[in-house]
Amino acid sequence: MHFRPRFRGLLDLVLPPRCLGCGAWPVAPLCAACRERLAPDRAPATRIPGLDACVAAVGFQGSVVEWMHRFKYRESGLLFPDAPAAAVVAELAREAARRAPGPPPDLVVPVPMHPRRLRARGFHPAATLAVRIAREVDARLDGTRLTRVRDTPSQTGLDRRARSRNVARAFRWTGPAPAPTIWLVDDVVTTGATLAECARCLRGAGARRVVGVCVARTPSAAEPDS
Repeated sequence: MHFRPRFRGLLDLVLPPRCLGCGAWPVAPLCAACRERLAPDRAPATRIPGLDACVAAVGFQGSVVEWMHRFKYRESGLLFPDAPAAAVVAELAREAARRAPGPPPDLVVPVPMHPRRLRARGFHPAATLAVRIAREVDARLDGTRLTRVRDTPSQTGLDRRARSRNVARAFRWTGPAPAPTIWLVDDVVTTGATLAECARCLRGAGARRVVGVCVARTPSAAEPDS
């Protein structure tokens, strides 16, 4: 259900928004104390091939792991993603967008899922985040032209080289050349192998600047990146 701004303000007076972490109010989605528990991204700024930069809002550790898991994976029997987790992750996505260096994007593109995995999961986490980020920076969104043409095995447990081999030639850009400056959106980045292969595809199609914008970054290669 959608409310006009004035009715939303009245509703907030009657039922003040609570912190989704501890229940304190009137603050949302997280109070200052809960937000401080989400460690900022302090991973070394290693260069990811094909990307001009890669930013994340937080490190993929502590309570961030739980929020991301609740956002990405529905509990058995639920038709919709976890609403509190979606709100927290959306706010972190907007924060990541504010951290991105350089000019605003001409186009926002999510890292694509293979159709089989999309059918199994029921929704596309990176595409959901890309919608939020495109709104934040008032940029065009394209979630259809960059596609995953190979249903690659999970990256979990693979080292950097194995991850790169796993996603090699897994993506394709179709249609006209992409816009000059693209923000490539994903939920969690580990080694950057997936982002690097997507960037290679986008640059091959004509993009001149590609920036990775992610919610979280793992402190080690032991965690999945997509």
